[in-house]
Amino acid sequence: MNTLLQDLRYGIRMLLKNPGFAFVAVIALALGIGANAAIFSVVNAVLLRSLPYDDPERLIVVKENKPPQFPEFSVSPGNFLDWQKQNTVFEKLAAIRGYSYNLVDKGEPERLRGARISAGLFEMLGVKPARGRSFLAEEDQPGHETVAILSHALWQRRFGADEKIIGQAITMNATSYTVIGIMPPTFQFPDRETELWTPVAFDAQQAQQHGAHYISVVGRLKRGVSLQQASTEMSAIAGRLAQSYPDSNAGWGVTLFPMQEYEAREIKPALLVLLGAVALVLLIACANVANLLLARATARQREIAIRTALGASRWRVIRQLLTESILLAIVGGGVGLLLAVWGVDLLLALAPPDLPRGQGSALDARVLGFTILITLLTGVVFGLAPALQSSRPNLNETLKEGGRGTTGGHHRVRSSLVITEVALALVLLIGAGLLIRSFYRLQQVNPGFNPKNALTVSVSLPAKKYAEDDQQAAFFSQLIERVSALPGVVAVGATQSLPIQGDYVLGFNIQGRPPDAPGEEPSTNYYAVNSEYFKAMGIPLLRGRLFTEQDKKDAPRVAVINETMAKKFFPGEDPIGKGINVTNGPERFREIVGIVGDVKQYGLDQPTTAQTYEPYLQAPFSAMTLIVRTEGNPTALNAGVRGQVLSIDKDQPVSRIRTLEEVISESVAKQRFSMLLLGVFAVVALVLAAVGLYGVMSYAVTQRTHEIGIRMALGAQQKDVLRLVVGHGMILAMVGVGIGLLASFALTRVMTTLLFGVGATDPLTFLVIPALLTIVALGASFFPARRAMKVDPMIALRYE
Repeated sequence: MNTLLQDLRYGIRMLLKNPGFAFVAVIALALGIGANAAIFSVVNAVLLRSLPYDDPERLIVVKENKPPQFPEFSVSPGNFLDWQKQNTVFEKLAAIRGYSYNLVDKGEPERLRGARISAGLFEMLGVKPARGRSFLAEEDQPGHETVAILSHALWQRRFGADEKIIGQAITMNATSYTVIGIMPPTFQFPDRETELWTPVAFDAQQAQQHGAHYISVVGRLKRGVSLQQASTEMSAIAGRLAQSYPDSNAGWGVTLFPMQEYEAREIKPALLVLLGAVALVLLIACANVANLLLARATARQREIAIRTALGASRWRVIRQLLTESILLAIVGGGVGLLLAVWGVDLLLALAPPDLPRGQGSALDARVLGFTILITLLTGVVFGLAPALQSSRPNLNETLKEGGRGTTGGHHRVRSSLVITEVALALVLLIGAGLLIRSFYRLQQVNPGFNPKNALTVSVSLPAKKYAEDDQQAAFFSQLIERVSALPGVVAVGATQSLPIQGDYVLGFNIQGRPPDAPGEEPSTNYYAVNSEYFKAMGIPLLRGRLFTEQDKKDAPRVAVINETMAKKFFPGEDPIGKGINVTNGPERFREIVGIVGDVKQYGLDQPTTAQTYEPYLQAPFSAMTLIVRTEGNPTALNAGVRGQVLSIDKDQPVSRIRTLEEVISESVAKQRFSMLLLGVFAVVALVLAAVGLYGVMSYAVTQRTHEIGIRMALGAQQKDVLRLVVGHGMILAMVGVGIGLLASFALTRVMTTLLFGVGATDPLTFLVIPALLTIVALGASFFPARRAMKVDPMIALRYE
């Protein structure tokens, strides 16, 4: 222990004696360790930390599927209820239906995102309300479902954390609900935007719906039942239901996912790639600090030689040097933790809004343990090579009067470290280049509409207050007319399903053609829109006509389809005038009157689907989104549109007021998140590699000053010296580039799922990025070479 304390005291004195060296080393390590800690905190929260429920490994997400169109899909209420009755593998199955509520109590009307859930869901999760109680079984029955449980955030924000709200009535969707509970502050289910819960209470009609898919299902496996066993039984049940209900269930199966894996499946590849990227940054930082330590060891060779000559063993010298390097790592780790606190906030600000459990990212015990571990490993990694090299001094050469103390071993190790830095930096740069190219390609995709100068506003009418189709149509017709009269408005469209984020799918058949076999019917994305929708969205008409104000409820039923649907289902013929049925009822055939351009329904990186439009006056919906096309800044109309809604119904809120550009931006949030972070890490790696190469070349020039003086005294020109120094630096860089290219060809394949429009071995990226790194390496070699060119032969010869 006394020896260790001596080593620590001596190490601290040596760091204080060289503050410049210590500062540079600590900053390099802090960047690497801090970035690792910040990324790991997010990975820990999203991928590693268990869900905050009882026995989370037994919680399963149950989906329906109908390959190849729907590898996973929402569940129909009828199938869910049959699953409950027939399965023997789940302790409980629970239904969740996303729902919105218009709250009109306690202030201005507000649109809230909530969920209708099965009674017993909270008990299945092992979560209890922090105040009040959960739902009773009898409250999950039609006519008894007017009770609500609030989230802690809603309780504080809207009701001022009033304890007396329990038992009180609030008005939502023109219906009185009794508040029976408040959930704990950390509870977020099924997502962090959900602010209240009510019983799902399927009525008799819903219980018979086997073809309408709009609920989510989660279950808890019985103890001892494996996922495979459950999957086998649920598939058998799906087969029986397909026989019982062939019209709706033929071709449909069941897929089971562990809940934790399901929630994070989309963001997992990006997080793992980023974790690998910061590990490379840390390795580059270690190589840089190791180079600094080797340079410093050269200056300390005489000291180490004297200690060895006085009897210090090689292990004693190694231990002293490793103590100093670990001490340096600990300081760098401490600063890195401070950077990680800021880094986590930055990561969450850049993260996509639907990052699961991302708000739980924090420097908890696991993150601190991870940081301590990598700090100690870092200290050993970057300190071991210099310690081993320095612990074998040539006593005769080092102690000799005038001995320079240089060693070929140091030179080889430092060169190897630079080659490693360049190779690792190239891997990161190529990865970032691929993501940048991918994101650029994604941004160039035509969404099928014009996102400029367009505002979107969602309005959902309560069914109790606007029960009739005519009431709903009249409200939206009046609202569209009033908003159209606002200054600067060019056109006002309305749709029940907005492109990019909407998901309203119906099966269809074509008039005059034999019906498809059960389970094989084609499907189409369905939109109910007003006559100005296509103008407001900027969707072009290709053939035929668009809707007019004459396409009313009592007029002949008409439809417009997109180009993809026309080509796929009417090859070699004109769809105009043909009949299409999107509700599987012969009385509901619509005449196709026009063909419009394709729009992206599921995201810019997803294939275009078949799309069908119908006049909303012939198919009214209670929830519509307005698209307000303006001459200038669309956000200037926020208050105006909200005011027009309230002027028609003072209790009617609006929600999700965003521009179309924001809608598209949110749809590529995951890709932007990956690109920005990997790009930042790649730039840091490039800077560290350039600094490392510069440091090696500067060191080499210093050590070869005598040699350069002799060369110049014998007639060498400045250009010869330039060629000598730059050539040496470029040899190191090119070897690193070569190794980095080979590594990149192998490693970038793991990024395939993150790329769009470019391959993992994109030729342009693999040409441009190495060229860029070569230019940077040339600059890092050139500046030390300039100093070498200015060496005075007389001074250099006297140097020895």
